[in-house]
Amino acid sequence: TGKKNNIVINKDQHRLNEDEIERMINDAEKFAESDKKTKEKVDAKNDLESFAYSVKTQVNDKEKAGGKLSDADKDTVNKAAQESIDWLEKNQNAEAEEMKAQKKKLEEVVQPIMSKLYQQGGAGQAPPPGGQDQQQQPPPQQDPKTEL
Repeated sequence: TGKKNNIVINKDQHRLNEDEIERMINDAEKFAESDKKTKEKVDAKNDLESFAYSVKTQVNDKEKAGGKLSDADKDTVNKAAQESIDWLEKNQNAEAEEMKAQKKKLEEVVQPIMSKLYQQGGAGQAPPPGGQDQQQQPPPQQDPKTEL
């Protein structure tokens, strides 16, 4: 066809110079602490929100934990979970520590009720951490043939 195209690549074209690179590094270091705090806040918010909705779902599931709990226990757990959700909606800008404290407050209401349910054997799910299943298993014995 006889057509020819020339491409010229200049190393300085559309590249960052040393000053710009240094400025970007300084900005990243300056905002690292802020980014860390924001991440902690988002994680704490997600933990609280997830836990509150999970608890409400479990308590309202009539085939599982909800069917085994008394109406008073269900009301107590639902009220505490809803209070946490309402608190979260009103305190969107709360610090991570405040959100963690709110989750702990919810756990203090929910944990005794769920523990009671597991002790009665009514949940039909895995035993709580450190349950009897872990303690009753004997240590595995080694096969004498494999020892050298």
